[in-house]
Amino acid sequence: MRHVLTTAVLIATAAVAALLPAALPAAAAAVAAPAVAGASSTAPGVPAAPVGPPAPAAPVTGPAERAAGPAPSRGSCPSGAFCLWDRHGYGGTRTAHELSGTDIESCIPLPAGASAGSLANRTGRPVTTYQSVECGETGEFDTYPGGGTWVPDSPYRVRAFKIWEN
Repeated sequence: MRHVLTTAVLIATAAVAALLPAALPAAAAAVAAPAVAGASSTAPGVPAAPVGPPAPAAPVTGPAERAAGPAPSRGSCPSGAFCLWDRHGYGGTRTAHELSGTDIESCIPLPAGASAGSLANRTGRPVTTYQSVECGETGEFDTYPGGGTWVPDSPYRVRAFKIWEN
């Protein structure tokens, strides 16, 4: 039984070392001390308390990253606007479209020859982006929820969009 507990303590110590290299000396000493002294750290049948802080939450991934507002690595897009950048990673020229100057549920093509590689939807409404200038559904298209959707790398060149009522 002591061999099983010692092995479990060594495995737990290795896991802590992999996750928290800066906290290794203190965590290893706290976890390994009972095994070295030959005593169990918990009563029989009682699970040991986790060592260290909880694991960090997984980052949001996928075609549309959600955030309350722009982080320093993201582009700038005012609240209430739909923004497009001509390059991926929020690079190049940015255009911002506000609801007051955009026809709701109408196809809004970008200027001739223009396209976007990244976007942010900070309107309170869903926005569909289209690969086609005519908002055609024969090409690629995606709908992004409003309120703070950030897409640093669109899966296609955006050439038109529609802002929906709801």
